[in-house]
Amino acid sequence: MVSDPRFASRESRMKASEIRELLKLLDQPDIISFAGGIPDAKLFPADAFAAAYGKALSEGARAASLQYSPSEGHKGLREWIVGEMAGIGIACGLDNIVITSGSQQALDYLGKLFLSPGDTALVTWPTYLGALQAFNAYEPSYDRLDPMGNRSAAEYAETARDNGGRVKFAYMSVDFANPTGETMTLAQRNRVLDLADELDIAVIEDGAYQSLRYDGDAIPPVLALEIERKGDIDACRTIYCGSFSKTLAPGLRIGWVCAARDVISKLVILKQAGDLHTSTINQVAMNDVARTVFSDQVEKVRATYAARRDHLLAALKREMPDGVRWTVPEGGMFIWVTLPEGMDGAALLEASIASARVAFVPGQAFFADGTGANTIRLSFSCASETMIDVGIGRLARLIREQG
Repeated sequence: MVSDPRFASRESRMKASEIRELLKLLDQPDIISFAGGIPDAKLFPADAFAAAYGKALSEGARAASLQYSPSEGHKGLREWIVGEMAGIGIACGLDNIVITSGSQQALDYLGKLFLSPGDTALVTWPTYLGALQAFNAYEPSYDRLDPMGNRSAAEYAETARDNGGRVKFAYMSVDFANPTGETMTLAQRNRVLDLADELDIAVIEDGAYQSLRYDGDAIPPVLALEIERKGDIDACRTIYCGSFSKTLAPGLRIGWVCAARDVISKLVILKQAGDLHTSTINQVAMNDVARTVFSDQVEKVRATYAARRDHLLAALKREMPDGVRWTVPEGGMFIWVTLPEGMDGAALLEASIASARVAFVPGQAFFADGTGANTIRLSFSCASETMIDVGIGRLARLIREQG
């Protein structure tokens, strides 16, 4: 792509999100959508938020709620997060937490902090599209992160040098990843830590779906494993990104980063330059709601999404023709479908919208190298049983016709 000389060279790497564009289809009432990886609005604890905003705007609290606040974030909310991190094996203090405007802002700031043009980011194939968008502005190269350990640190370093830089971090979503729904094993997590130590790089752990486990035993976060190794979070290289978007509500745009103090202090400087601080009143309200309903809300969300996942898996098994494969996630919001060789997910979507009126996300956008054309992502978080039965039936018929 040729860069417009009026803009910075990085502008040519900035692309619209296929997912965000597909969300516009939700406004068409006859579309059955498995596209948006968004929580079901019917599950939001709306009454709790209404009460929390009422408190935040009460006579004694409104001045503070409507005022500027520290760039690090609201102290009470950070204290709650410290307790939540301890519950998943991550011992930390207030100075290890910074509040961000959603975890997407955290990814942008981390790209800005670590990447110089030509440096290499290690990402899985496929990976979260929003991470690629966040990192792309800083003009990196990408290399495929292999958590199975089939490539050595020396091989990664050599490839990065050939691309004009060095490896700066490994990014991964380890639990019920967007887009695949897959979970990294304990051995794979430990292997990535070994690799990071050998390369002397950061590990960015995206924990957006960590709370949404429906089956199986929980696996410690990568940061928890590293703390076990090194004894203190301030000696660790792993940076954990958390979010309330998938559990409480995405509209408030509240996320956080948990990491060593030297990393947090640098992120605070970026925050000061970027937006000064995340919305004060939203942090105040989130602190109130997290303290009052978080555990009950997570249980309600888990039960609802688990049932929808099970129904979608059953429909795929019942309807899909031979040659179509899919993941069986233990949590999260997504099922990753691999179509027969030679079938293109983007072309299938175009035909599906035109004739079947079923939407999904083509998989190619999730691959940093542009491969994966014969894959698609299905989200079950907002799908009723009727939507699933009708939509998967239509999609399966279309795949048979095109196959």
